[in-house]
Amino acid sequence: MKLDIHDETEMPSGVTVGYKDGILTITGPKGEVSRPLRDPRLAISASGDTLLIACENASRREKRMANTFNAHVENMIAGVQEPYRYKLKICSGHFPMNVAVQGDQFVVKNFLGEKFPRVLKLKKGAVVKVEGEFITVESCDKDLAGRIASDIELLTAKRNRDLRVFQDGIYMIEKANQKLEAS
Repeated sequence: MKLDIHDETEMPSGVTVGYKDGILTITGPKGEVSRPLRDPRLAISASGDTLLIACENASRREKRMANTFNAHVENMIAGVQEPYRYKLKICSGHFPMNVAVQGDQFVVKNFLGEKFPRVLKLKKGAVVKVEGEFITVESCDKDLAGRIASDIELLTAKRNRDLRVFQDGIYMIEKANQKLEAS
């Protein structure tokens, strides 16, 4: 059954919204997030402090897309009010690992005794800090912060080794302000 969709999102105080050429920009007290939101079947408009996503005679596909866009908007609003924070832990049992942020690169030296460092080029828009054995990734964009934290975790992936013995690596312990349970 086809229904009309009119999802209106009110912005909290201190948060502004803009939509131009298919790119949604939300600005808040802690930063700014931009994301392309385009769909030919949905009409998106921003006026003042409200965002409207509308569609006439929406099918199941348009309803799903409108709900996806609303979820992205909610994450963007939450991010500009309080940035998303991912926390990782450096675990080294066999060889002492050296981890550092040098400019726009994340460098891991002496991982499992390797002679050459593993290097990750960091994307702009996130702040990566190394404090002792903990790494903090912080950004207003939830997707970007999660991608960088995942890339750091994958930088120390081990191949052709017994994972029960070689447990060295960098592991995520807190994800988007939620503690991960030990399994």
